[in-house]
Amino acid sequence: MADKRVLLIVGGGIAAYKALELTRLLRKAGVGVRPILTAAGAQFVTPLSLSALAEDKVYSELFSLTDEAEMGHIELSRSADLVVVAPATADLMAKAANGLAGDLASTALLATDKPVLMAPAMNVRMWNHPATRRNLALLKADGVLFVGPDEGAMACGEYGPGRMAEPPAILEAILAALGGDARPLTGRRAIVTAGPTAEPIDPVRLITNRSSGKQGYAIAGALAALGADVTLVSGPTALAAPSGVKRVEVETARQMLAACEAALPADIAVCVAAVADWRPEAEGDRKIKKGPEGPPPIRLVENPDILATLSKSDRRPKLVVGFAAETNDVDDHARAKLAKKGCDWIVANDVSIEGTMGGDDNAIAIVTAGGIERWDRLPKGEVARRLAERMAEELRK
Repeated sequence: MADKRVLLIVGGGIAAYKALELTRLLRKAGVGVRPILTAAGAQFVTPLSLSALAEDKVYSELFSLTDEAEMGHIELSRSADLVVVAPATADLMAKAANGLAGDLASTALLATDKPVLMAPAMNVRMWNHPATRRNLALLKADGVLFVGPDEGAMACGEYGPGRMAEPPAILEAILAALGGDARPLTGRRAIVTAGPTAEPIDPVRLITNRSSGKQGYAIAGALAALGADVTLVSGPTALAAPSGVKRVEVETARQMLAACEAALPADIAVCVAAVADWRPEAEGDRKIKKGPEGPPPIRLVENPDILATLSKSDRRPKLVVGFAAETNDVDDHARAKLAKKGCDWIVANDVSIEGTMGGDDNAIAIVTAGGIERWDRLPKGEVARRLAERMAEELRK
């Protein structure tokens, strides 16, 4: 990618801070970055920080005599292999869709003869507004590419679609647009389970656990970033689905198994979810009340084993990975689980360490028939990225 260059248009909005990380990732990947910073964007990031990361001049004025003498706006609009708008605000999308050219950013979009990729970012009501939907349809009809937006909590306090895609997801979309989709998992299908399961006792109470789903969601996003078609089967969490990932929401272990089997065939299955081992034999149809006889007995029955079922299926994925969250004798339990379940890897972690379950970091051991490989404590996103790369390598064998 050393000979590739993008023209990065940074619009206004709190998501503009992500443009700095995107610039860093692009330069790390060897892609040249020439930034255009809008007046609104300059309210959130500075030209100095953007220029330092891009290692290039930042352009912002349409009628700058100096800039026009050095490189006119027409030449600027065609000086790259791809024009990227991140964040693509409702205003920038509207201008591009309707051919307006009142500032440098909108003029460059109108004058370019290069492909355009937009990463929308705006309030959920703005994203869902009929005007924005019309503009989106027009831009797509004109051949503009899009990545995101994601769904989740917003700086304005609302929740829904409109969050700008994360920089790694935008980077992957840019690399695909620049050189064709040569990502290592392109054409591969993956199933990832994440989060807890919730087994109802009665309409009010349930059996569940402390899993946040963070590691599973990060792995789903990392596999998608490498080109995989990912189905994320998720128990109840407060997390937004990663960009480019299809999420199937479930509650119980039986629902999770059914969703996994429905997603077959697949090349990879990664069972990260903390699935309840047992469930109540019978679910009460009304709230169980206190009584003089004391707590009522709750008879438990075993839940289906999702990891073992996928490992022994006649439609078994080529690579099946399980997770083992243990509190003691981690290595011994992981080896035993590998043998019992019939999977290819067990990724084991010690959840007795404070901050692991529900936290943002993880220290893991990859247990295979060939031995144990230990990784030091890392952010869960980095653990996910490295695991996804290892899975891609495994499928190439």
